[in-house]
Amino acid sequence: MPKQIPLAYGGQAVIEGVMFGGRKYSVTAVRRKDNSIEYYHEEKTESPWVKTLKRIPFIRGIVGLIFASANGAKHLNFSTEKYEVESGEQESDPTQKPSKLTMILGVAAVGVLSFLFGKLMFTVVPAILASVLFQHLVSNNILQNLIEGAIKIVFLFGYIYAIAKTPMIKRLFQYHGAEHKVINAYEAGVELTVQNVQRFSTLHYRCGSSFLVFSVLVGVIVYSFFHYDTLWQRIYQRIFLLPVVIGVSYETLQATNKLRNIPVLRILGYPGLWLQKLTTREPDDMQVEVAIASFMRMRQLDEGNTDCMVSIG
Repeated sequence: MPKQIPLAYGGQAVIEGVMFGGRKYSVTAVRRKDNSIEYYHEEKTESPWVKTLKRIPFIRGIVGLIFASANGAKHLNFSTEKYEVESGEQESDPTQKPSKLTMILGVAAVGVLSFLFGKLMFTVVPAILASVLFQHLVSNNILQNLIEGAIKIVFLFGYIYAIAKTPMIKRLFQYHGAEHKVINAYEAGVELTVQNVQRFSTLHYRCGSSFLVFSVLVGVIVYSFFHYDTLWQRIYQRIFLLPVVIGVSYETLQATNKLRNIPVLRILGYPGLWLQKLTTREPDDMQVEVAIASFMRMRQLDEGNTDCMVSIG
């Protein structure tokens, strides 16, 4: 029987670092150019009604995304500012430095921010294309929904494949892989050393990338229960049903994570893992070291142990 973990930790890659969220704190660790590691942490402050909403199925996914987005933006801003400062010190030609917008878009591709900022585009544009390009060939609403879903998948994979070609995003995806390796190692109950962590996979069933894929697949099913006659009705329905799709997609993600150790049912999570093959890369030892430092600092803060903080580099 697999070891039961009392708390499912999560995180995200940031510019030259990793953020992990715990019960009380979220911590980002970033690698500086002198090889030292700098930290940023935020204490979680949630009102009782927010905690209540996070326990309600289908609603908790929406609430979680909103607060994860707000928290992630702070950590992303910290890592971006550190990168910009060091780039300014080291680079004489500012045209060679990636813009802040480019870096933020890259991080958004692998976290919940990508869903919150990009979902509207990935919802409305495919619906329009499916109607304009295929309505005269396929009039059945269910088949139209399948075509729309296929267009979304092509958009999603194509977008991530394209940005993954840039050096900045390749490094970001390495940190994403390091984040997953640390969580996998922790959940396996091994000591978090660089050597141990490197043995684990860069893929994880609970990743936000998987959530993006499930939102497309769940959307095809949810939209099939509603009839539309015009393109505008179709667009209104998609926007109106977004909270439903988000809520069901979150529950689907949680279910596939719980079933991942059952041989037959584990395949339910494969679509998300396929996308993660694009959004993660094998990290080097220094990147894994940063991810471990972030995770350990987060756990120390959660446990109130601030006297012997981990210091690496």
